[in-house]
Amino acid sequence: MRIVVCMKVVPRPEEVKVDPETKTLDRAGARSVINSSDMNALETALAFREAHGGTVTVLSMGPPQFEPYLRVALAVGADEAVLLSDRAFGGADTLATSYTLATGIRKIGDVDLVLCGEESSDGGTSQVPPSIAEWLDASQATYVERLVAAKNSTVRATRALEDGKETVELSVPAVISVIVGSNEPRFIDYDRWAFAQSAKVQVWDAAALGGDPQYLGLKGSPTTVAGLREVRKAGRRHETLSVTPEEAASRIKAEIDRVRSARG
Repeated sequence: MRIVVCMKVVPRPEEVKVDPETKTLDRAGARSVINSSDMNALETALAFREAHGGTVTVLSMGPPQFEPYLRVALAVGADEAVLLSDRAFGGADTLATSYTLATGIRKIGDVDLVLCGEESSDGGTSQVPPSIAEWLDASQATYVERLVAAKNSTVRATRALEDGKETVELSVPAVISVIVGSNEPRFIDYDRWAFAQSAKVQVWDAAALGGDPQYLGLKGSPTTVAGLREVRKAGRRHETLSVTPEEAASRIKAEIDRVRSARG
């Protein structure tokens, strides 16, 4: 199978600020890392390739500075890397991002599986993987912790839900979002380091990518930020008393009786 792993490079959350004028994230000065659940998606893809054959291509959207992170993915085990990079892609919300990635996947061609992390640490919407599936008219499964091949060009995915687990069987092409912590991502293989450093990372701008310009970047993003406010977590009310154990027990019982009475 031909597998594409969508990988996002994100800023360290503790180093990101919000620009009050533009109402967008100010990433200047923030160090970047590969999104955690995307590494779990990459590990899932590599394990699937080892068990069933195929190739793994890493796909990302961002500025040219993201290229070294794609080379890390190559050193870990990916076969190819593609970077979608153009100022026209800037300012994209989840809709425009998913359209751009889906267009890149179509350009790669003959893709059977698309694996993504469940969500990005700088967005946290979980909207991009299902949206990619919609653009591609592909099967989809979210919150997947295990993926294996099944019969007749299908795959079997185990989903982690709030109240248990669910196993679904999907026809390919399929888009799978992998939950963070579902596996242990492998370390860089230093035997592949020379390959990772010399391999060609394909860079596609808007012209090379094709697609409809009205769906790209800020122009293709209907989401608007109406306002910003800081939300502070409310602290628990507490009271410190200096009493004997008997008095404390009496006070606790009286409080429990009061709450029970208030609830009827």
